[in-house]
Amino acid sequence: MQKTPKDAILRKEEVAEADRTAVYRPGLGFAEPPREKVMPRNLFFVGLRGSGKTSLGKAVAEALGMAFVDTDEIIQARAGKTIRELVEEGGWQPFRDLESAVLAEVCEGHGQVVATGGGIVERPENRKLLADSGLVFYLMTSIPTLVARLTAVPGADQRPPLSGLPLEDELRQTFNRREPLYMEIAAYYLQADKSLEELVEAVREKLELL
Repeated sequence: MQKTPKDAILRKEEVAEADRTAVYRPGLGFAEPPREKVMPRNLFFVGLRGSGKTSLGKAVAEALGMAFVDTDEIIQARAGKTIRELVEEGGWQPFRDLESAVLAEVCEGHGQVVATGGGIVERPENRKLLADSGLVFYLMTSIPTLVARLTAVPGADQRPPLSGLPLEDELRQTFNRREPLYMEIAAYYLQADKSLEELVEAVREKLELL
């Protein structure tokens, strides 16, 4: 009668997935081969105006070899007017309608880095589109930083005021209303007061975790 070695254990196991392939690595035994990383369908940047979504979006798109899209730029090109002109002539409602339509079209695409308007998260359907169509990054920044950026270059802020309040008070009010909406859909948060190079690297690191 043939004997089995003392350290041999004979047992029968059911294999749940018979077609799964395993790789033997010395010292580690059998393990599944590493899975190929799959990039998110799109990368979206959200945050208040002045947080740097467009600048970061362009830099990330270049670094990753992806297409860059700015929803505000599409809106203005389609309307043939600035956002300020659109809102001053027709009010916020028509602008928001156009913004939602543009977002829906953008979300049909793949392989894009998308900078969005600060108020795009105001509508629940927009938040769902963003969350379902890619990975969302929220650029967090302080109110003083936003004020400094928006007042540094006269006329640089193309959006009309949301209220009759002074800029800092309006930004604070808008921040309080929108931050929960940004955080609701964001997969990752970025500190927008860091350098562009640091932010691009932070995005790369987050993607490596996928």
